[in-house]
Amino acid sequence: MRALTFAWASALIFPQATVAYSDCSTTTTIAPQATPTILTGPFPSDLHGSNYTYPWPVNVFRFESQGSTHEMAFMDLPPSQSAQPESPSQKQKVAILLHGKNFCSVTWSRTASLLSSSGYRVILPDQLGFCKSSKPSSYQFSLPQLSLNTKNLLTTIFNTSTTNTSTSSAGNGGLADAIDLTVIGHSLGGMLAARFSLLYPDLVSRLVLVNPIGLEDWVSLGVPYPSVEDSYLAEKASSYASIKGYQQQTYYAGSWRESYGEWVQMLVDIYAGSQAEAFAWCQARVVDMVMTQTVVYEFARLKVKTLLAIGQKDTTAIGKPSAPPEVQKQLGHYDVLGKQVAGMIPNSTLVEFANLGHAPQIQDEENFHKALLGWLGE
Repeated sequence: MRALTFAWASALIFPQATVAYSDCSTTTTIAPQATPTILTGPFPSDLHGSNYTYPWPVNVFRFESQGSTHEMAFMDLPPSQSAQPESPSQKQKVAILLHGKNFCSVTWSRTASLLSSSGYRVILPDQLGFCKSSKPSSYQFSLPQLSLNTKNLLTTIFNTSTTNTSTSSAGNGGLADAIDLTVIGHSLGGMLAARFSLLYPDLVSRLVLVNPIGLEDWVSLGVPYPSVEDSYLAEKASSYASIKGYQQQTYYAGSWRESYGEWVQMLVDIYAGSQAEAFAWCQARVVDMVMTQTVVYEFARLKVKTLLAIGQKDTTAIGKPSAPPEVQKQLGHYDVLGKQVAGMIPNSTLVEFANLGHAPQIQDEENFHKALLGWLGE
């Protein structure tokens, strides 16, 4: 049995402390974490296994987490010149856009452009394990950990306080005083956005959830829990046909346009790219995170002003095909789930799109952005 030394306890309070522990025969020392940095490139065309060309310059947030160094790719789009703050004393309007499991940050490009034109500085990160970010071989994926990584990214970008290793909202005053933050998340990104807002309520001014997952507890409803190994095999079997079939049915309510294929090919190229094996394992651990860390029981604790944008034809339910038929019938009814969750969140507005699926921001850009910008302007 390992006995934790005082140094270990100290490191929980003081992140720069040296950590040491012993198992009665050996002692291991973990050096102080390096200062997080922002790198501006140039980077390889297939940065961390993704060869898709992003429309704006890609930066990399290099940081340490769980004993290793990682890189989180992101785009940083400034507000248009015609929409700068009226005075230097004003908080900077910032929107951070969080992607879903089968998308990358770049799929938010149209939304980012419109927000920039409306005076927002827009941050578009690829989460760890996705797209142009690091794909660590051993990493404990959790919504609080990804939230912390995202918060530390913002802190480092705006350089307002020391980046830390705690999810506590204490000590975020510098960042909260510097920016007026809107968090927008789609699908898994919506699940992450909800957790981020629960962890850091002092940082978030507005929250937008676009067909988020986690609106029901699939395992408790009867979906068999998939092992990480089984999820890995499923990820490895992904192909253009399988991804298109799933997205056509779920994301676009049975419809298909040629332009949707761009996002399918972007994902296929990562599955077949230079880090294919690492990507498949990361995605398998992400599925485990999604299956075991639902946020549905905590929506009532969200105090931030929230927009819930729901395509009612969405039928997303992770693991649904492996569930018994009688369970499958109960799952993924977003025409019902949207109303239920809106009733849980105290300060929420529900906007429903009757004929849209899981990705209303892609399927009907005009009406989605009209609703989003209208709500942000209230």
